[in-house]
Amino acid sequence: MSFYCGVDIGSTWTKAVILGEEEKSDYTRALVRTGISFEAAALSARDEALARAKLAPEDITRTFSTGYGRMNAEFADGRRTEIACHAKGAFHSFPHPCHVVDIGGQDNKIIQLNASGAVEHFLMNRKCAAGTGSFIEEISRRLDIDMKRLEELAENATKEITLSSFCTVFSATEVIKLIREGENPENIAKGVFNAVVARVTEMGTLGGKVVLTGGVAAAFPIVAQILSKATGQEVFIPEHAQFTGALGAALEAKTSS
Repeated sequence: MSFYCGVDIGSTWTKAVILGEEEKSDYTRALVRTGISFEAAALSARDEALARAKLAPEDITRTFSTGYGRMNAEFADGRRTEIACHAKGAFHSFPHPCHVVDIGGQDNKIIQLNASGAVEHFLMNRKCAAGTGSFIEEISRRLDIDMKRLEELAENATKEITLSSFCTVFSATEVIKLIREGENPENIAKGVFNAVVARVTEMGTLGGKVVLTGGVAAAFPIVAQILSKATGQEVFIPEHAQFTGALGAALEAKTSS
């Protein structure tokens, strides 16, 4: 039996996926902090996935890497762009024409797919980390609130707040001002997620089905609710949203000749 591996080396997290020959909805996954070495993180994620699948490196037919650090995975047999892999992974979960919205650690992507899963258009925001996972992490630190509690707080907000700045540093300044003015942490938390969605919708128009991927989607489902309300579209989150890119890389490895 043949096995295929995809490794998505992001700025904050590195993900690995191992697929077999059969078309199964589930697959072996591993997640590690990227840290200071992309190469070490890629190896660690792959080896953890192999251990969970009870496989050895020689059991893998082909490995493809993707993500910000894809060139650092020297063991990979091939490399694919983040756009290609997120498109492939999202379409595998939702085989329909759609807009894929990936909210990552340092950037956001919008990818338009047609009925066959081909990329028709895409947009990326890499000017600033505002509205990304790093943004949420920074604001969480400023509030001195565990990131895991932010969604719980936001769900109990009594009014809508949107942080207007496009810059993480300036947004943090806005948060400090709100704290000084005595604003409830619940409302500030909701404002953080409103800001994440605002940074996405400012990139371009979303129509039809929307598939939300990435670590932010996995950790904070409230983002899908706010995005749906903001766009008037139904928003889907894959079961393992953070592994969409790695899944796409594994699928690319599987279909590559």
